[in-house]
Amino acid sequence: MGDMHLNWIGGREIFGTAAKANINPSDLADVVGDYVQADIAQAEEAIAAARAAFFTWSRTTPQQRFDLLDRTGALILERRQQLGELLSREEGKTLAEGIGEVVRAGQIFKFFAGEALRGAGDVLSSVRPGVDVEISLEPVGVVGLITPWNFPIAIPAWKLAPALAFGNTCVIKPADLTPGCAHALVSILHEAGAPAGVVNLVMGRGSVVGNVLVESREVDAISFTGSVPTGRSIAARCVEIGKRIQCEMGGKNPLVILDDADLDVAVNVALNGAFFSTGQRCTASSRLIVTAGIHDAFVEKLSQAMLALKVGHALEPETQIGPVVDEKQLAQNLSYVAIAREEGAEVVGGERLDRATEGFFMQPALLVGTSNTMRVNREEIFGPIASVVRVETDDEALAAANDTEFGLSAGVCTTSLSRARRFRRDLAAGMVMVNLPTAGVDYHVPFGGRKGSSIGPREQGSYARQFYTIVKTAYIG
Repeated sequence: MGDMHLNWIGGREIFGTAAKANINPSDLADVVGDYVQADIAQAEEAIAAARAAFFTWSRTTPQQRFDLLDRTGALILERRQQLGELLSREEGKTLAEGIGEVVRAGQIFKFFAGEALRGAGDVLSSVRPGVDVEISLEPVGVVGLITPWNFPIAIPAWKLAPALAFGNTCVIKPADLTPGCAHALVSILHEAGAPAGVVNLVMGRGSVVGNVLVESREVDAISFTGSVPTGRSIAARCVEIGKRIQCEMGGKNPLVILDDADLDVAVNVALNGAFFSTGQRCTASSRLIVTAGIHDAFVEKLSQAMLALKVGHALEPETQIGPVVDEKQLAQNLSYVAIAREEGAEVVGGERLDRATEGFFMQPALLVGTSNTMRVNREEIFGPIASVVRVETDDEALAAANDTEFGLSAGVCTTSLSRARRFRRDLAAGMVMVNLPTAGVDYHVPFGGRKGSSIGPREQGSYARQFYTIVKTAYIG
């Protein structure tokens, strides 16, 4: 048994109906802690607490909201080592990546502290004499936040911080696989002075807790990050109820390597984008679309660099790639490697690995000789697996890159300004990277995609205001 971690409801820590062990994927003997599971009644209690707190919190001054978020950001940054170790233990990122994600969470809170002060709105003259028009942005109300396992502190931060900055109250349900970082984050918010009921945490299965948030008419908006099927189901139910919805759901992101690319830059960009964080990023470079003139040299050099990556325990300093998050995800990854072989691809790497501790370790895989019609190029895998699609021309590369139901992130490697300009303009994605990995974004600019990747307004940056506020137009005579 590990330390027991409770739900936060109405400013108090409350035991659930059961508890679940949070297991380290680098070492299955290491129990990070025991985290309670909420039931339907507790989820409804958390919603009621958020509703009761909304009137007072929505009428706080920008300074009060700034102070809470700024203190929270400072506490996160002070504890970056401790929180980074927690993240690496429960999710499997390397310690450097875990600490980096924690720093980003702290920066997000500090950014949105500033957004609380900046405000927005307009005062206009009416077309009618003696009438003024005031356009204001008001908080939406109670917001349900449903977060994934792959960024267990950054994504809760980039949902909680803007929600609170603009005067909303929240109920957050973290992923059942990685509740530890969200629990630590909500505990820090209370330590920083969050009033009772403003932030509520209910842990447990999405089919239980998440379903209550989606179905409750006391929840005004849902922000969800997760799988495409779940996101589409949630969006449909929210539309039926008349609830505001924001979904970030995934990608099958292309990285185009053109003949004139700097080979070393292209290999490093692909290596980082495809395999770091064990490929468990919705922005990962899962399709490497390579023109014929550079294809063979690129594949050879990337294969060598990939096979040289050190796979191991997330907390070991020499580790470059940590474990897959759990056994189910590992089995899914290995099944896609088998599918690639059946479809005729040459597979470099892709084996399960044994290490000193029992864990879910996998050698990254490069799938060579694939076509854009293969399953491995149509479906999101969410692991350290990338496929190579050989094309002849720039036009063919662009067509292949855009031939997907997703549209989150895309990239191009080239030394030509005109080619960079063309691909930046014509890649059908919410984010485009030139000579940079498709994964890795700043905290102060918008995040989101097109097509099947996203529904609703963008997350992060000043654009987050579009989801977490609602416009009111007042006429004054």
